[in-house]
Amino acid sequence: MINWKYSLAVIVISLAGCQIDELAEKKKLLAEKSSELTDLQVEIEQLEADIMELDSTFKDGAGAILISMIDIKPSYFEHKIEIRGEVASRKNVTVSAETMGRVLAVNVKEGATVRAGQTLLRLDAEILENNIAELETSLDLATTVYEKQGRLWDKQIGTEVQYLQAKNNKESLERRLATARSQRNQAYVKAPFSGVVDLVNIKQGEMAAAGMPLLRIVNMSEMHIVADVPERYLSGVKSGDSVEVFFPSIGRELASKVSAVGQVINPLNRTFTVEVDLPTNEKDYKPNMIAVLKVRDYESPQALIVPSGIIQKDNIGDYLYKVTENKNALEAYKVHVTLGKTYAGTTEITEGLASGDRLVNEGYREVTDGVKVTKAEKTTL
Repeated sequence: MINWKYSLAVIVISLAGCQIDELAEKKKLLAEKSSELTDLQVEIEQLEADIMELDSTFKDGAGAILISMIDIKPSYFEHKIEIRGEVASRKNVTVSAETMGRVLAVNVKEGATVRAGQTLLRLDAEILENNIAELETSLDLATTVYEKQGRLWDKQIGTEVQYLQAKNNKESLERRLATARSQRNQAYVKAPFSGVVDLVNIKQGEMAAAGMPLLRIVNMSEMHIVADVPERYLSGVKSGDSVEVFFPSIGRELASKVSAVGQVINPLNRTFTVEVDLPTNEKDYKPNMIAVLKVRDYESPQALIVPSGIIQKDNIGDYLYKVTENKNALEAYKVHVTLGKTYAGTTEITEGLASGDRLVNEGYREVTDGVKVTKAEKTTL
């Protein structure tokens, strides 16, 4: 029977021998590679020396990060806010009934062009007509009595009271007749202005009640845009500001101006209303059409602006990399700045930069504070 203690000792000795052989092999390989590296370094140094003899500028910028730069100069900057609005008409009204009655006739259809004062529909006014006829008859009698009583009074016949009663009776009937005729006129629904009938809500034979919407009329010649602007832009948006208008549904753009600015803040959504004029000769705009407005709320003729993409942030704040020249070498240093408004990919810098400063543009992500850089190209912003 094999002694297990003897077998274990043999296994341990074998493993130790293998580890010794592997360690020796790795040391030998390291020595070979180190020798190769030394020889390669010698060759590199010799090649650099040979090249320097042929090109003295070969080492300029060696180890520097390749970048492009921009020169900062004052330029015009504007900021615009984008809001959504709707086309509206100053003459877009719903015509309602002023009295109750059955509809006897509807004289217009949807899409019909009407003129101011044109009768659109007629309600039943038979009771008023009868009342008017009765009042007219009574007025004729009262007028005759008044005239005769006046002639008698001129001849000092009768009393003054009789004359005054006749006069009062006549004038009272005239006022009652005028009221009845006004009520009868309410049975004839007329157009308040010239325009187009956009909607008819009632049919012949139906009953109309006072205040009931009957039809809608729109005048397309007085169109404008109404939009709600957030409260924080109240001080920036003023009447007369330029506006770029885009209509997504028809793919059309136009330039206009703010014609009116609301002075009251809506407490429900904290916005105020602005109005923008539309050309009066255009027919493609319809009420409630969506319009996208770009309203200029800020401008500066001498602003220092940079591409927004090169601005970075650390635990102190926003910063850029400024390029300075030191002993004929270019170096980049971190400069913390104060940002203004951002628009169309550019940002205004209000503090931290001066006119003439050079900034790292392309390659800014590879730059660190104090690193040497070399320029690939230089552009002016």
